[in-house]
Amino acid sequence: MDNVVKSQRFSLSWTIFALLLVGWMMLAVGLVAPARAQVPGTATLVIHVQNVSPKGGTLRLGLYDEARYPDDDSAPVASADVKAEMGETVITLTNIPPGTYAIETFQDINSNHKMDTSWFGFPLEPFGFSRDAQPHFSKPRFSAVKFDVIPGMNVQTLHLQNSISLVAVK
Repeated sequence: MDNVVKSQRFSLSWTIFALLLVGWMMLAVGLVAPARAQVPGTATLVIHVQNVSPKGGTLRLGLYDEARYPDDDSAPVASADVKAEMGETVITLTNIPPGTYAIETFQDINSNHKMDTSWFGFPLEPFGFSRDAQPHFSKPRFSAVKFDVIPGMNVQTLHLQNSISLVAVK
């Protein structure tokens, strides 16, 4: 009988300890989760980048508003650098203020943090723009690449291109 009582006390102690441990873990998760939560009134933008080369590297993406888009040296509103996954790479940007934006992206195959170009200035690495706009001697105008982001979930799909079109195609 004495052993049964000791066993029950031991079991009860471990049960209380386990419940306290789980409680502390839940509290810790509850304190960390709000830091990653969506800010009310903002948007999440999921971008599906297709035609990603099997050569690997890093997919570099920038989200620009109209004021920042024309300047190649301006900082994007949001950006991401992710491992390029052959075929399709999905990038999620969170807490984006609603507005009108453009996406510029390129696959940095050699991971040198820049778009490699030919002697003539033509891209040597896969690149893309929102609305699958194609450049003609220079990057497309904002009006050709713009799209609206509304509060909540937004999805965009774009396809990487491998060469620049020198003749306008309609």
